[in-house]
Amino acid sequence: MSNRLANETSPYLLQHKDNPVDWHAWGPTAFASAKLQDKPVLLSIGYSSCHWCHVMAHESFEDPNIAALMNHLFVNIKVDREERPDVDSIYMAAVQAMTGSGGWPLTVFLTPEGRPFFGGTYYPPEDRRGLAGFPRVLTAVSDAYRTRKGELLTNSSKVIAAIQSQATPRKSAEPLDRDLLSQGFLGLASQADEAEGGLGLQPKFPQPMTYEFLLRYWRATGSGQARDIVMLTLQKMAHGGIHDHIGGGFHRYSTDNVWLVPHFEKMLYDNALLATLYLHGWQVSGDPLFKRVVGHTLDYIQREMTQPSGGFYSSQDADSEGVEGKFYIWLPQEFDQALGPEFGPIARAWWDVTRDGNFEGQNILHVVRTPEEVAAELGMSVDKLLAAISEARKKLYEARSKRVWPGRDDKVITSWNALAMKAFAECGAVLGRQDWVDAARKNAEFLLRDLVVKGRLQRTWKDGVAKQNAFLEDYACLSDALVTLYEATFELRWLAEAKKLAEEMLRLFWSEPDGVFFDTASDHDGLFVRPRDIFDNATPSGSSTAANVLLRLAVFTGDRKYEDRALETMKTVRDFAGQAPAGFANWLCALDFHLARRQEVVIIGPPADPATRELVATARKDYAPNRVLAGADGPVAGLSKSALTVPSRLPAPADGVASPLLEGRGLVNGNPAAYVCENYVCQLPVTEPEALEAQLK
Repeated sequence: MSNRLANETSPYLLQHKDNPVDWHAWGPTAFASAKLQDKPVLLSIGYSSCHWCHVMAHESFEDPNIAALMNHLFVNIKVDREERPDVDSIYMAAVQAMTGSGGWPLTVFLTPEGRPFFGGTYYPPEDRRGLAGFPRVLTAVSDAYRTRKGELLTNSSKVIAAIQSQATPRKSAEPLDRDLLSQGFLGLASQADEAEGGLGLQPKFPQPMTYEFLLRYWRATGSGQARDIVMLTLQKMAHGGIHDHIGGGFHRYSTDNVWLVPHFEKMLYDNALLATLYLHGWQVSGDPLFKRVVGHTLDYIQREMTQPSGGFYSSQDADSEGVEGKFYIWLPQEFDQALGPEFGPIARAWWDVTRDGNFEGQNILHVVRTPEEVAAELGMSVDKLLAAISEARKKLYEARSKRVWPGRDDKVITSWNALAMKAFAECGAVLGRQDWVDAARKNAEFLLRDLVVKGRLQRTWKDGVAKQNAFLEDYACLSDALVTLYEATFELRWLAEAKKLAEEMLRLFWSEPDGVFFDTASDHDGLFVRPRDIFDNATPSGSSTAANVLLRLAVFTGDRKYEDRALETMKTVRDFAGQAPAGFANWLCALDFHLARRQEVVIIGPPADPATRELVATARKDYAPNRVLAGADGPVAGLSKSALTVPSRLPAPADGVASPLLEGRGLVNGNPAAYVCENYVCQLPVTEPEALEAQLK
């Protein structure tokens, strides 16, 4: 018999609908029940593609005896961390404060008022390897709540005070200057693995924002070390098992230091951020490998992670048939069967497939030699080798598709979709893939249509139902993506929507007394602390993304308010960014944009005119993270305050939006023209790509 979770839309919660546990979803009903019965609350937080979440569910939540104990002693709440990042954030901070570590599955014990007093992560069903068994933990916590409630509440108050202290903004008196960027670089360089790429030892995470900052640092200073760290890491990840060589895209992280054995789940946000990073790596280096990775990654999202209305799904599981990675690993004979004698030997040599394997007797595909080395061994040219591998990849994908697929979390998350939209827009514009730009446009239309309810942006969507008022990261990421979509299309409606979202973001999340953004809106339902996560983790923090997009919008709109708010909130993380740059890389990117000699490039001309296209291609081809690009199809003069206003289901701000970058710009002698300004100085308009390239350099 199903429990209450059968009425939810989250795939993760629905995975637990048939548990014998009497689960509640997060909400007032559960806490009212706990108060009425004077029972503590057991809060379990996870997500659908989390391997150890599945393990604990199978071992404990599906066990009738353990479930009976949970139901007798606690009111049980299950939360999807992707749906409720606010709940996850504060209770993760609580467990970290109590134990010194955290992760998922997250298991927290609360008072009926929601105050945490004990917690941990994964608990086995019986005592094992130094870990207390879950039944013993349940009994001990319940006994402590009944017999030592006063002591538990005192300890809980200390934990809450520590979390509230962490969320309290403290502005640095030190300047936001280039010394901070240098500190960030030196801190990251000291952690770099010069042999295998990445930072530190194992496990290794992709950390795309870290490498985005290092590329910016190279661009600003010419540091060969910064460039080399990024290039090595991109090469190692592309060749390693963390990269899905057959289907495209990347797995979550590598469990070792050589990028071979991944944790096999695939997340939308990782692949969106990595596609953009590999594009920038290609722009810097010209390495064709990086360009191929961009194509394989975005084609994977289009093929396997896109729903018909244009939304992007959230993730794919690590497991299939109850075994982690089973869908992705290979036996040599499977190669022979799928590829035959023509392609089998070539594929085995290229992906280092051996009889003994490299993972539990099977093979995780990876590349250990250069194309030249493999071609020489096989007695063929590099071009023929790469053509054969391309064909082998298609055959292997067809063979793999007949296996049992990993589960897919098919809910749509606004902020993650925005990261993917930004990747499709920028990569499509730079590489001339109109289908990618179209995918970004369709996604934008979907989000602004289907994820707005009664004028309010929502966090998630599934099966036609949008729910949960959006968080700071949703507003910031979507506004940022729409600015990029405008740069990719020159369609002014996207800039208008970006500004509307920014105004809403300021209204709902900006705290004037504190000079910061909070993660939840001012009218959000009550938690014991208003969360403010400033760390750039697997995804950029809402606050750092807000700073980035406000700085960009200040350039496009000429509204100094946006820059002032960005700088004010940046001052509250100034000292942390220098001390722990890996956790503040997106903040450092914002600071680089603020301090840079920004280039403002405007191109006026009919989109279908080959001369316009050549100018646009010239402006996009090189790596220029601090360049903003605007355009229109003809002269734009005297833009009114409502010139860019378009119909929207989002509430319109008091005025419209106008971009001073476009005002007074027109064709030159009837020809498409480019206008370049840098550091408050404008150059004469040009009509030839060569002249534009000279100005840009």
